[in-house]
Amino acid sequence: MTRSRKKTPITGITTAESEKAEKLAAHKRERRRVRQTIQSDPNAEILPHTREWSSPWLMAKDGKIYHGARVEPKVLRK
Repeated sequence: MTRSRKKTPITGITTAESEKAEKLAAHKRERRRVRQTIQSDPNAEILPHTREWSSPWLMAKDGKIYHGARVEPKVLRK
């Protein structure tokens, strides 16, 4: 795979490898809040949304960025 390259020049803003642990924790919090909401009011029409207690800007990669046409070849390596 020495010649493999990304086709779309989108990467994380920082050099973090993964946000897996943070995403797992955020989804666990979301499921817990939804369960609590349903138990307290089974007829609740509005359930809590993920963005209420989680933000991609607070995770390790700090969101993503599009590099455009002037991207360095090093960025496109897999």
